[in-house]
Amino acid sequence: MRILFAAAPGYGLMLPLVPLVWAARAAGHEILVATTAYMTKVGAESGLPIANVFPQRDVGADLMLAAAGKAPGPGSADFEDPDLPTGYWELAGQLKPFELFTLASTGGTITAGRDFGAELIVYTSDHQAGRMAAVALGIPALEVGNRVSWSMRDPEVTGTSGHNDRSGIVADDSPVVAALRAELGIGDREPQLIARIDPRAPSMGGLAKDEPDARDGTPWWPMRYVPFNGGVELPAWALVRPERPRICLTLGTVTPLLSDGGALASLLHGLGELDVEVILADHSTDLSKLGELPGNVRVAGFLPLSTFLSTCSLVVHHGGSGTMATALHYAVPQLVLPGGSDNPLVARRVVDRKVGLMLDPAEADGPRLRALVQQLLTEPAFAGAAAEVSAEMAAQPSPAQVLDRAVRSVTTRNP
Repeated sequence: MRILFAAAPGYGLMLPLVPLVWAARAAGHEILVATTAYMTKVGAESGLPIANVFPQRDVGADLMLAAAGKAPGPGSADFEDPDLPTGYWELAGQLKPFELFTLASTGGTITAGRDFGAELIVYTSDHQAGRMAAVALGIPALEVGNRVSWSMRDPEVTGTSGHNDRSGIVADDSPVVAALRAELGIGDREPQLIARIDPRAPSMGGLAKDEPDARDGTPWWPMRYVPFNGGVELPAWALVRPERPRICLTLGTVTPLLSDGGALASLLHGLGELDVEVILADHSTDLSKLGELPGNVRVAGFLPLSTFLSTCSLVVHHGGSGTMATALHYAVPQLVLPGGSDNPLVARRVVDRKVGLMLDPAEADGPRLRALVQQLLTEPAFAGAAAEVSAEMAAQPSPAQVLDRAVRSVTTRNP
């Protein structure tokens, strides 16, 4: 079978799909991943064939330009570029990434799927471009939740129009979607959904078994979250658990690009007074601006969390959905300092399940930080709860099992 996988251009948006793509490839299916911007490089390095659905510009870089107040304005050559869809720079300037991804990616995703001869499309819940491509191509679809902070099963997501800033869902009645549907001539038609996938552990809001969607009856299937953060040659220390506690510190891939490094420096120096080893997983911050780092800090640069988190006693992070899920997979307690996007939703789930604690970044001075770290390292209940969730995840169907089930559903419908 020829399967098209469609995802928005972000580490936390596309990488959760990779284990499912690998499962399809290992089963002998022909695969193609439709994305754009930096994820074309990351996807290719992950061993995947990639279709760049918007080669005209790097939408991620353009969002960074807009965030820095450097986006092109009316009258400039870039702003008036006829190869760009109408409204491109307006959406970038308004810092609406998911609307921009939808505008930029939909046409190219449809073209890639048609040229590839796709018989099934797999798209993520936060990717309207994939959803509309499924309708335009007229082929069966599988919708995959790529976050563990929220799901389209959650009433607070489906029942409110103000959730975009947290989840990234672009509503069906948004001007971008309405205009594209009219342009494509697909009206209000819905995809031919086989199922929707919830990758969360049951006690984190997920499923222990199939469940019909309350809105349209489409079945929801559970699936095990398998972490993938990229590949790299490992340093020897990453394979060995040290004698003293090892703490992973990461602020993700986006936050460092928007920061002067001051918050990171404060965290490092706060942790520097503890008898622990700190692994700084950061390849974006200019560390030369932070001054001399504490002696217990090891700078890892780009080092995928899944390669060393099993040797850690704690992870301190910004509230990324993938970071939370990877920590749960390895049964590692967490301290979350939530920033924007869906980070507060991550923090809430961590605290509610008692697999970690939350600290407001504005209050993350040395004493508060150290007190919570000590609590997480010394109170066994946090590690115990994390181990329970890890066991739940291990008992869920693997991506390979889910992929096989989806393909069998397609062939049953269309023998």
